[in-house]
Amino acid sequence: MGYGKKIYDEAMARLEGRRRQAEAQAGQRLEAFYRQCPQAREVKGQMGSNAAKAAKAVLQGGDVRAELEKLRDRGVALQNEYEALLAGHGLSLASVSPQYACQACRDTGFVDGRMCGCLRQLQRALAYEGLSMRVPLGKSTFENFSLDYYQDDPRACQQMGNVLRVCKDYAARFRGDSSSLLFKGGTGLGKTHLSLAIAGQAIEKGFGVIYGSAQSFAVALEKERFDRPSPDGPGDANSQLVGCDLLILDDLGTEFPSQYVAAALYNVVNSRMLAAKPTIISTNLSMKDLEDRYSERFASRISGYYGKLEFIGTDVRVQMQQRRQARQ
Repeated sequence: MGYGKKIYDEAMARLEGRRRQAEAQAGQRLEAFYRQCPQAREVKGQMGSNAAKAAKAVLQGGDVRAELEKLRDRGVALQNEYEALLAGHGLSLASVSPQYACQACRDTGFVDGRMCGCLRQLQRALAYEGLSMRVPLGKSTFENFSLDYYQDDPRACQQMGNVLRVCKDYAARFRGDSSSLLFKGGTGLGKTHLSLAIAGQAIEKGFGVIYGSAQSFAVALEKERFDRPSPDGPGDANSQLVGCDLLILDDLGTEFPSQYVAAALYNVVNSRMLAAKPTIISTNLSMKDLEDRYSERFASRISGYYGKLEFIGTDVRVQMQQRRQARQ
């Protein structure tokens, strides 16, 4: 998935920092060993000289098999001597070698010309830092979503119980090509809570999730529109929203309206639909409101391709406040 040039460059810079630190620390450990055992430095030098002779013999050509075998045996003897000196000081080759964070790519970001998983993971983490809202995922789980606040209305309790079951099943079966969902209903009915519960489980499965309010995304898209220095700019906001594994667009309809934002959000929704990437949208707008505010095409995409979950009941936040006041 593409996070944009800025995210990629920052991820590569962090990997380079890790690599340099690992190599510097290994160099310090090696120098400390050489101070304790000067003989080891001499042996290491002889190993380098022996390898250089072998390379020179190959380049000179001719029948050098006997010479190469002699140099190989010499190299093995020197290697054994070097490791014995390390062991004599309670060390091993690993002790004086760089301790890379990722042994697969040695903190370079690539293995055999292919992007390493550590680089993908780091880009994902940086994308969260750069665009995602800071949200308390640990406080928004399926386990602490209480149906007690809907008990006074049997219809709402039954409906919200169904909504909870659907969301749990969606999260348990979540894949990169899962269907998209539309959470509809008034404020304080659990739309954000359940979307974050899904996000938490998707992240645990290793998927890249971007969560934010429509307002925060609108600001990011507007800023990118006016601040991008050149046509080759990173385009981070749009590429993240389109490319992430799961996009959660909260409170659609609360952002400041503009033709550009409406068009940009349509592009995100449409691009993700064409790429079969799941999106969860929560809103208190009706389908008619969505059509009037954005466009008929936008509403059509939502109506035709999103599974709809209706959230009903009485504002949970208001109920919680009333209960706190009653206890006081």
